[in-house]
This record gives sequence, C-alpha cells and structure tokens, in this order.
Amino acid sequence: MLPDATSRALQLLALLQSRVGWSAEDLAGRLGVSSRTVRRDVDGLRRLGYAVEARPGPGSTYRLVPGVSIPPLLFEPDEITAVVAGLRLVQARLPGDDSVARALAKLDQVLPNKLRRRAAATNLATEVLEDEGPGVAASTVGLVADAVSEGGRVRFSYRDQRGQSSVRRLAPYRHVLRDGRWYLVGYDLDRDDWRTFRFDRVTDIERLPGTSGPLEFPDDSISRWFATDFARKVSTNG
Repeated sequence: MLPDATSRALQLLALLQSRVGWSAEDLAGRLGVSSRTVRRDVDGLRRLGYAVEARPGPGSTYRLVPGVSIPPLLFEPDEITAVVAGLRLVQARLPGDDSVARALAKLDQVLPNKLRRRAAATNLATEVLEDEGPGVAASTVGLVADAVSEGGRVRFSYRDQRGQSSVRRLAPYRHVLRDGRWYLVGYDLDRDDWRTFRFDRVTDIERLPGTSGPLEFPDDSISRWFATDFARKVSTNG
C-alpha cells in the first residue's frame, strides 16, 4: 500500500474496532474519501487477513468479526505510556507474580517499532518506590473479576485477625486496593451482610455453581463506605 493508503487503512481499522457496525457512507465521511474508496480499503484489509463482514443491500454495514486477533495494536503513544505505567504500578501489588512481566514481553512482540520504543522507554523510566504490602495473585483477581461480572459466587477459607479460620461463601462485589492492601468486598451469603476481607488472609478460593440475585451495595461510593464506622466494623469483624 502507498503511505496515504496505509495510514487510511489503520484509521479504518480503528473505526471498525470502535463500534459494531458502520455504513460505507459514515466511514467515507470520517475518512474524507468516497464510498468506493472505503470498499476498496475494506478489500485491502481482508487481503491482510482481517475478517470484515458486510451486510448486503440498502443501508449495508461493515463490521469487524469479534474475537479475531488484531495485530498491530492500534494504540497512540500516550495510550501505551498509560498501559505500561499502569502495569508497573500493579506489578508492585502482585509480589511474586510474573503476570505483568509476561504481559510486557507480549506487548513488546506485537507493537509497531515506534510504540515499542515508547513502551520500552516508559518501562525503563518508571520506578515504584512504595513498600510492597501483602499482595494477591493475578489468577485470584481474575477469578473474582469473572464472578463479579457474571453475578457469580465464590467460596474460600479465611483467617481473621485473631487467627480464627472459617469458610465463607460470598457474592463478590469489588476487589479494592486501599492503603497498600488488597480487600475483597461482597455479600456474605451465610451471614446475610456485607463484609470486607483482607486478600492476604484468603486461601483456597473457588467459584461456586449458580448465581446470586441482584444485590444493591449499601452506599453510592465504595470509598465513602470504606471510611464509615460501618466499614471499619466490618473489616474488623471480617
């Protein structure tokens, strides 16, 4: 492709990624070209291996097939800076977990040269000097995240501040990083109440079958909820 066509193809790909369907006319207006040129550029993307579907007939739309691997990643330099700096910040809170290092290595493999240089520069320049508090494994964070998204439930063993152990069943709501510690917030199904749990005291966490009904969190702001007497009481009793 000529340089202008290549730039336009990347813009077209970014637009197709941004929403489910685009008409040829809408794409032409955004790119400043004719609908015929859009159709030619879509054919060019298909030749490069991108799965672009077109609905035929009046009002036809183009859509990028979801779930298809898309190299290159269409980031702006400042977006890559945010991604890499964010990963480095999280890395300090995942002690002993190599997930961030593996993610950074994969980014290095798929980014275009310009963005790879920015990612490497950000990684080199970023240092996190906070003390590493008790951490949590990325796999545990992912398990809880899936449960929150799907309205699921989890079960885990918990050791409270007095050293007493119990098994809890929870409808998880959020995992929270606060003052250097990870907390799990959710509705305790056996105690019929909202509770917080320190993640470093959680072991053997697993998903349970089924889902929980809709639950309304007791405050509009989880930050404010943490700062209330109720939240302190819950974290103490948890």
